[in-house]
Amino acid sequence: MAIRNIVKMGDSVLRKKSKPVEVFDEKLWQLLDDMKQTLNRVQGLGLSAVQVGVLKQVVIVEYEEQFLEIINPKILATSGKCYDNEGCLSVEGFRGIVERPETIDFEYFDRHGKKKTFHAEGYFARVFFHEFDHLDGILFCDKMIRRVNNRGE
Repeated sequence: MAIRNIVKMGDSVLRKKSKPVEVFDEKLWQLLDDMKQTLNRVQGLGLSAVQVGVLKQVVIVEYEEQFLEIINPKILATSGKCYDNEGCLSVEGFRGIVERPETIDFEYFDRHGKKKTFHAEGYFARVFFHEFDHLDGILFCDKMIRRVNNRGE
């Protein structure tokens, strides 16, 4: 495992669409392991492969003692609306208030290519929306209603 560099806003790779994973092999597993080690090092909630310079539809999320490796996610349903403060490991210096759906249902593949479904609500759902946006080259600041400083003010 290795800690990877996190790509920062201004790097054009963050604005590119990620491609679906087609091969579930040791190279993918290494990427997932590296992403987990990187996320743990920076103490974030989620990380997409594009944030480490890899244009693949791969996301990891660690939230309230749950850890998910998500490959080729597809949103099935959303509901509600909420506003909250977001930041990003790729966007330094500020946070912002972003409107997101309150719930999400999605399907994805695990590291072995097994299809699964997942449901999340509240801030947990927000983390998935944020990371899935990265796969389409979208940053939270593109959807930001109001900018706030790192203290949330």
